[in-house]
Amino acid sequence: MTLTVEPPRGTSAAPLREEQAPPPLPTIEGGFKTVYADPPWQFQNRTGKVAPEHRRLDRYSTMTLDAIKALPVADHVAKNAHLYLWVPNALLPEGLAVMEAWGFRYVSNIIWAKRRKDGGPDGRGVGFYFRNVTEILLFGVRGSMRTLAPARSQVNMIETRKREHSRKPDELYPLIEACSPGPFLEMFARRAQPGWHAFGDEAADEIEPRGREQKGYGGGEIDRTWQPDEAPRLAPHQRLEGAAADELAKLVRAFYDAGQSIRDIASTTGYSIQRVRTLLHHAGADLRPRGGTHP
Repeated sequence: MTLTVEPPRGTSAAPLREEQAPPPLPTIEGGFKTVYADPPWQFQNRTGKVAPEHRRLDRYSTMTLDAIKALPVADHVAKNAHLYLWVPNALLPEGLAVMEAWGFRYVSNIIWAKRRKDGGPDGRGVGFYFRNVTEILLFGVRGSMRTLAPARSQVNMIETRKREHSRKPDELYPLIEACSPGPFLEMFARRAQPGWHAFGDEAADEIEPRGREQKGYGGGEIDRTWQPDEAPRLAPHQRLEGAAADELAKLVRAFYDAGQSIRDIASTTGYSIQRVRTLLHHAGADLRPRGGTHP
């Protein structure tokens, strides 16, 4: 049972860091009532940037599926307990297997919808089959214990803007505290949460987690005061002049300044890419280099 970073399949390079045994799980009298876990999953395909252990990225140490399943979680939780378990979309079967190995049964899930500043889907996600703009938080129960009263009105979806790689929404902590009883254990924590017990090789206050924040991933509030689908529908060759062109150009520039790409705007409004560019020029926008992101 080790935390390690292996070289990409088909190479003979040495691991980025030496293997090390994970720290022991915390213990509390009566066991933890609620566990929140974001395991460092290993992906089978490690050639792309989706893999956290990709040598060029070195985002964090990872564990094999068997090592994650072998963690003695059942020995550290109460007879009746809740589990919130993050799992990548591509590893859903593995997530369910881990939940069962830890002594919990699956009952529901919470979906994290990653949003742009304007509230639209954040299309910067990765995926070999679809562009992933969501992540799954599995919810499991050990024994028999319902959620607390606030959960009766809690929808099973949260919408927030992304932060640095692998960082999950801070909004989950108050949600979990409202819906499940303590004491609380966060597994594979990378930033210690006040009032919680933490387990993880980067959980200590003096350790700076790998996976630093990148430009355009600073989180922040979602501004829903306007949406691209509010733009008027236009025929492919319909011309705009005067005040109508001025107003539409200002609207399109607002979308662009909020971080949307020209392609995003064209896709949502139905306008051609050339029309979007023309409107941005009309509004005096300083166009970003192609492929660039807006902070």
